[in-house]
Amino acid sequence: MSLVSEEFPDVVPYRVEEITIPADVTPERVPTHIVDYSEAEQTDDQLFQEISKANVICIVYAVNNKTSIEKVTDHWIPLITDNTDKDSRVPLILVGNKSDLVEHSSMETILPVMNQYSEIETCVECSAKNLKNISELFYYAQKAVLHPTGPLYCPEKKDMKLLCVKALSRIFKVSDLDNDGILSDNELNFFQRTCFNSPLQPHALEDVKNVVRKNLVEGVCNNGLTLKGFLFLHTLFIQRGRHETTWTVLRRFGYDDDLELNQDYLFPSLKVPPDCTTELNHNAYLFLQSVFDKHDKDRDCALSPEELKDLFDVFPYMPWGPDVKNTVCTNDQGWITYQGYLSQWTLTTYLDVQRCLEYLGYLGYSIIAEQESQAAGITVTREKKIDLQKKQTQRNVFRCNVFGDVGSGKSGFLQAFLGRNLTRQKTIKEEHRSYYAISTTYVYGQEKYLLLHEVFPDFDYLTDADLACDIVCLVYDVSNPYSFEYCANVFKQYFMDSKTLCMLIAAKSDLPEIKQMYSCSPLEFCRRHKMPPAQSFTCNTAAEPCRDIYTKLTTMAMYPHARLRCMCTCNRCTFCLCQNFLNSELLQTVRAKLYAVVLRRHVSQEDLKSSTFWLKVSVGASAFAVVGFALYRLLLKKR
Repeated sequence: MSLVSEEFPDVVPYRVEEITIPADVTPERVPTHIVDYSEAEQTDDQLFQEISKANVICIVYAVNNKTSIEKVTDHWIPLITDNTDKDSRVPLILVGNKSDLVEHSSMETILPVMNQYSEIETCVECSAKNLKNISELFYYAQKAVLHPTGPLYCPEKKDMKLLCVKALSRIFKVSDLDNDGILSDNELNFFQRTCFNSPLQPHALEDVKNVVRKNLVEGVCNNGLTLKGFLFLHTLFIQRGRHETTWTVLRRFGYDDDLELNQDYLFPSLKVPPDCTTELNHNAYLFLQSVFDKHDKDRDCALSPEELKDLFDVFPYMPWGPDVKNTVCTNDQGWITYQGYLSQWTLTTYLDVQRCLEYLGYLGYSIIAEQESQAAGITVTREKKIDLQKKQTQRNVFRCNVFGDVGSGKSGFLQAFLGRNLTRQKTIKEEHRSYYAISTTYVYGQEKYLLLHEVFPDFDYLTDADLACDIVCLVYDVSNPYSFEYCANVFKQYFMDSKTLCMLIAAKSDLPEIKQMYSCSPLEFCRRHKMPPAQSFTCNTAAEPCRDIYTKLTTMAMYPHARLRCMCTCNRCTFCLCQNFLNSELLQTVRAKLYAVVLRRHVSQEDLKSSTFWLKVSVGASAFAVVGFALYRLLLKKR
């Protein structure tokens, strides 16, 4: 009542009705509902019901009444403890009222109680009559909910708790943009601006470092803040009652009240309609590139086991297993290369975008890239049917499902895509085997990702995921007379009536070819079903296997609408040269400059306003387009 009326009431009732303090009059800008309780007017059941709804509980005692003080530990705290869950204890504020009636403090009596019960946030002595510390009391109550001490600090040990240290250590590592173990002035300013929306002035930065330097020798190194100094600074904030500073940092980096990363932070909303795929956009690739660069300390464009472990130190677990090394490109030592690193991220985004969002959250993408959430780094492609209608695609990742009987050479086909011949493939352990392979190919000068997925050879139980792809690869062993039959059966059962493109691969072409025990030969089968002829392939080579076949697959997936007469993608034939020329930057630049010169030198303002002029331009452009297309078709026919 003193808080609301700002004066001591002459008549004090047993219980006051619920009071609501609006958000705009509180320092923390949150509405506060104050619920009073009186033993004289309410039952225990009513009390228990209010306790279950409370975010914070103030236990009021009279500082001049010993019995009232003893009742705190003998009655109130046990009663509250018995009626709340052990895992979600409500913070308590001890309030010593009537301080105007005594000259001494009750703190000496209360301090042992505070040390005994960890749920007690603080103790405030006040006087409702003199209005002393009344508004402060409710500020501390709000603070106990919004910025609790319990998860951060252990009063007995006078140090931060392990979970808090772990969370702040991750924040330090994410903020250390060059991974040198020190927060430089630029990094500290970026951190300050990220968390508090304003940079530190140079003298303020020096004051902070001087405080750390004075108390901890190892806190400052090379004029930058070390991890120990960073942790010491937050310990100092907490000890001085500035919990809100540490909580602001923690919440900005995605932590909840239990110091776990918030689910809303890790998994932001992202809608992916059916028949659409997910890819990383340019900004996300730039961010991942910066993460790679800061951990590739020896600058060999590959991540050693130690560098990879250091990169994933901000994760609660190791996200990549041993199979990743057989999914993407590695160097001769078996270390994941820069290209392999980006490929694995591309694979994760395509197959499980929620997992990708989680991983980007651990790395602090939304904070470092200054985006609203990780979802800003994801591109959702348009439906495939729209690509077919428009006869062009903006996608950069294409999926090829690989079918074949046991022993047909599917695994060798996947590994050959990563540059591994048969000799290197024999060193792969069975438990580290991967059913995916992803790398880049170039289609008419454009870099695209091709994702190969080896499908389990039991075609009676194929799922929708096994069938959903851009192109199908049917692999058979030329040295096994019964191998082709499996491919033919899979095609007839699942793909003969679908619009999915298929290509036949004659694997192990280095071995003598044996006639296939089927009603027709592979060549005749392809003619009947209007498929490209079977492509010969072997991974039993001295050097890296040839990659032309993978470029062909990507080309077919990229242009499913086009019945391409040329499937070589050799960059030497007429078709390839025309495509490269049309897509070249040189042609685009020359055309732009030519238009600029013509318009600048030969067109007057009167012409630009004349309808006759624009009619001539339209006719000329149409004629140019028709002639160009005719020449293009003529070249294709010759090919």
